[in-house]
Amino acid sequence: MIAKVPSTAVRTQLAPTGVLRAAINLSNFLLVVEREPSPRGPSPRLAQAVAEALGVPLQLVLFETPSEVAEAAKDNVWDVANIGNEPQRAEHIDFTSAYVEIAATYLVRQGSKLKTATDVDCPGNRVAVKKGSAYGLWLENNMSTAELVALPGSDDEVFAAFAGQHFDALAGLRPGLLKQQLKLSGSKITEGHFTAVQQAVGLRKGKPEALEWLQNFVEDAKRDGLIESWIQSYGLQGKLSVAPLESLCQRSL
Repeated sequence: MIAKVPSTAVRTQLAPTGVLRAAINLSNFLLVVEREPSPRGPSPRLAQAVAEALGVPLQLVLFETPSEVAEAAKDNVWDVANIGNEPQRAEHIDFTSAYVEIAATYLVRQGSKLKTATDVDCPGNRVAVKKGSAYGLWLENNMSTAELVALPGSDDEVFAAFAGQHFDALAGLRPGLLKQQLKLSGSKITEGHFTAVQQAVGLRKGKPEALEWLQNFVEDAKRDGLIESWIQSYGLQGKLSVAPLESLCQRSL
């Protein structure tokens, strides 16, 4: 991929210290497939590609959750961040279009009458979700009649709460729920999905030239097959999908 040469303004906005500080959410096991000795996966690879296009060194700034990444936007500890694009995060962060999508759906118990993802949002249903997750934020905005309970902690801790308490469904990313399904006898994944989490590149607001350059970079990486090559190299086919290209009219807005 041959990226557009960044202007001085773009370099200054994206790497004011002379180093690209890229925030990485370690809890997304699809985008960070290994933590040690250094993070590996599509998210770190994208950060490296951006740094190389800018012609600056890369420093990965590691966070355990996407909520911590978003909250740190006010602290000037990162220049770009690879996290889900959700409205609640847009107060302090501008986002490119998505580079990958991850389907989000539900895990239900043995004997549950809930068969499809659309069955879950009904009166009387209690739904557990990881607090601060992109799909959880989506449900906060869109779930209308079921009771949504946002639980703190890791994926395993949230699953344990779902398994041990009275919940009708556990919301999550399909690949992660498939792993959790093995721990709960007779449980099933609902058909379909309630959303596809849009994983994008974010940067703090007030950097218009940098945002435009990053937007073009992400679109070119999708068009030229770079994102797909990472999905294949890490064996993530069927778990991650390259996000659709934006139309020309969308890119001109």
